[in-house]
Amino acid sequence: MLKWLWLSTLVILLDQGTKYLAENRLQPYEPIPVVPFFNFTLAYNTGAAFSFLADAGGWQRWFFVGLALTVSVGLVVWLYRLGTHALWEGMAVALILGGALGNVIDRLWHGHVIDFIDLYYQGWHWPAFNIADSAITVGAAVLIIQSLFSKPAS
Repeated sequence: MLKWLWLSTLVILLDQGTKYLAENRLQPYEPIPVVPFFNFTLAYNTGAAFSFLADAGGWQRWFFVGLALTVSVGLVVWLYRLGTHALWEGMAVALILGGALGNVIDRLWHGHVIDFIDLYYQGWHWPAFNIADSAITVGAAVLIIQSLFSKPAS
């Protein structure tokens, strides 16, 4: 379990470090082009994914903090119960845990989540996101792929 908590900690450190750089080097909503489909754009999100509940009036901050902390406790229990052979599952759960806690830190410290990765095609922009969101997405994808292709225990 300890190695997975180290991976979660690494995700949190990378997430918070890149958000610190974004906050100190970028101006809100002013894109910095990197390549033709990718900008750095500082954005603030008081909601969840895709700005869900962003305009809810403030209560959503504490709702999402409570939800993420509850899920995080469940993820720690999951990691604790995993056997040492569960490489992909452990990595996936650790990525989700690190991402969830990275965004909780933002909500507690700033009252919103700091996003800065802006992917787009022509005039269509995917909602801005961050390293924590990426870790959650990769972890969830690994769990889904693993569940589709793993052999049932006998």
